[in-house]
Amino acid sequence: MSGAQTRDGVLDVPVIDITPFRIDAHGGARDAVAAAVDQAARTVGFMQIVGHGIPQQTLDAFTRATEAFFGQELSAKLAYRCPPGVNRGYSPPKSEALANSLGLVSTADLFEAFNVGAQASDFPGLDLSPTDYEENVWPDTPGFRPAVEDWFAAAGGVSRTMMRIVGRALDLGEEYFASSTDHSVDVLRMINYRLPSADVELEPDQVGMGAHTDYGIVTVLWADAVPGLEILDAEGRWHPAQPATGALLVNLGDALARWTNDQWISTMHRVAAPVVDGVLVPRRSAAFFHDGNVDAVIAPLPTCVDTEHPARYEPVTVGEHLRAKLAGSRGGALATVAQREVARLDPTGADPR
Repeated sequence: MSGAQTRDGVLDVPVIDITPFRIDAHGGARDAVAAAVDQAARTVGFMQIVGHGIPQQTLDAFTRATEAFFGQELSAKLAYRCPPGVNRGYSPPKSEALANSLGLVSTADLFEAFNVGAQASDFPGLDLSPTDYEENVWPDTPGFRPAVEDWFAAAGGVSRTMMRIVGRALDLGEEYFASSTDHSVDVLRMINYRLPSADVELEPDQVGMGAHTDYGIVTVLWADAVPGLEILDAEGRWHPAQPATGALLVNLGDALARWTNDQWISTMHRVAAPVVDGVLVPRRSAAFFHDGNVDAVIAPLPTCVDTEHPARYEPVTVGEHLRAKLAGSRGGALATVAQREVARLDPTGADPR
């Protein structure tokens, strides 16, 4: 089973400068970036991206806005809670269990979150279903909406740049995935790991966010410089991961692992409860999920299949794949379609090919 590789027990999350894909750089410079992404995708599934071009003031405004929202009383935030089947709005602490998306029974996760995403109304000529492209719910927190919309656009730009790099890295051309992502089901999840009471008693094996793989193509993650994120290696050991100053973490999701027939890794990860000296400390993050068009078909690419590497996955649409995963993490139903993903938690087990 594919998993993150270590060297002498150390997990290396490489730093990759994507500037050549934001400027009119020569092909050699772009090839070097694509090769670095390909190496990271095959060995760890995570990378630290610099040269992304997002202004500091955009991040500063965004973090102020999310801090103001999460700093409100729980009763105020609950006004923006949506039903479990709607991937928008506010999720209170302990209302989700990410490990359910793997079909695993687990303790509810500590985090609270607020989701916004691509809406059917953003693509007026496509007649998209509002069930897949839900309308956003916006709190009346001053400055929240413009700051979040700016970060959504900026992180979306990084994800689209990453898809051009992915196409080049797989020798498919920089525009190969454009037709599968031009109305992508993108979601920005703002996450807070501080419960209303810092001295709350943790349940046994309580985590900030349970073990999971991301569902879509690529995830663009900003996080505080606070310990918490952990990556599972191929031997079943958890390793802390923290982005370098100014870097965004990018990791691959299940859709890209399926497209590459597991040549690239959708890495299992979790967030440990951010506890220092026995007390929960503040930790914030924001994950932008670039998941692909709801009607795009995910199937192993012909270039990733041969007699020695037969196709490991049946074709599935992005919409079908996401609905099955979200029914677990947000709806409480244990997923039954994640055998290959959950096998990574038991590296000694058989490969469910």
